[in-house]
Amino acid sequence: MAENSYIVRDRIPLSTNSSAIEVSLERRDTYRIHVVPEASVATDILIDELDGRRAAVITERTVASLPAYRITEALDQRGLLLGSMVVDAGERSKSLDTAYRLLDWLAQLGLARRDVVVALGGGMIMDTVGWVASAYMRGVPYVNVPTTLLAQVDAGIGGKVAVDHNAAKNLVGAFYQPRAVISCLEFLETLDPRQARAGLAEALKKAIIASPELFEYIERHTDELVRCHSAAVGPLVQAASAIKTELVGRDPYEVDLRRPLNFGHTVGHAVETTTGYGPVLHGEAVAYGMVVALDISRARGLLDAALAERIVDLIRRLGLPVRLGQLRSVPPIDAVLGALDKIREIRDGSLRFVLPVELGTTLIAEDVTEDEVRQALLRTVADDVPAGRP
Repeated sequence: MAENSYIVRDRIPLSTNSSAIEVSLERRDTYRIHVVPEASVATDILIDELDGRRAAVITERTVASLPAYRITEALDQRGLLLGSMVVDAGERSKSLDTAYRLLDWLAQLGLARRDVVVALGGGMIMDTVGWVASAYMRGVPYVNVPTTLLAQVDAGIGGKVAVDHNAAKNLVGAFYQPRAVISCLEFLETLDPRQARAGLAEALKKAIIASPELFEYIERHTDELVRCHSAAVGPLVQAASAIKTELVGRDPYEVDLRRPLNFGHTVGHAVETTTGYGPVLHGEAVAYGMVVALDISRARGLLDAALAERIVDLIRRLGLPVRLGQLRSVPPIDAVLGALDKIREIRDGSLRFVLPVELGTTLIAEDVTEDEVRQALLRTVADDVPAGRP
């Protein structure tokens, strides 16, 4: 018998029970998130995580001209690179068309089940490549190497992978965990300020819903964090990553859809859908969605007005939109409400808002009315009225 051959013996009795057959399956995913200072360290960790397997690297056009792309060259030099593919940058590439092209490419490349797909880029790459990896051969391993702040603190973690559809954002997706996440702080040094701010929105979201300490940290280091290449960024990435893994670990497959992590996303996703997935960055849409949710919470008497203004002021100080007119593409209020109705329909009639009560405490509300949302949206239109106040 060959060295790697083995015999499997089963003696399953003939079933004579006419009742329903109960199926019980369990899967436990474990992976590591590495937050490292330099590209050379990130490369060494990636090679360790590959453990001799071949890699197919998928990245976006902007990254292909940055130092982060040298990871691909390092894999090639070590004989571990099966191939690399570059897709157009931007949310509009987060589509079924892109996914189909990538699946075709992996098939032509001859990627085998033991090989690894490496997602090198921002949030769009994390989501799209993760979904492609989940679909190819019913699932192949993938490693996330996020190159933006948003991807490092959010999109690269948690295994929620998807592509957008005209009907709704992230409509086609799966829950599929990466083999590892490698967040290199050096990659953030080339990030433009707008992208940095978008990432800070997702970090701030986690602070509001789960960590007063992180909120205060962001307050103290606002100017440094916006520059995104100071010593203050490392602790932020580490803390935000730990918070997300803690929250996701409680419900990795969203059996209970009432998750605090959706704070700001209800209106945020509606804004992205109505503006055509591109003009408004995800973090910008989430920031604005948080302001609307804060306003609803304050109007209901759940959130102290002073705390609401303190949070909105921090969003403003981070250079993020707190009024509808500050979005790069301004959607009509009726269009946003229409997109929310579509989300409600997709979710079988349920539209949930995460409403902060205090830092680290949220209420998941399923009874927010269209009029409440409309009034909150209208209050963010008037230039002379700070968001969060009537």
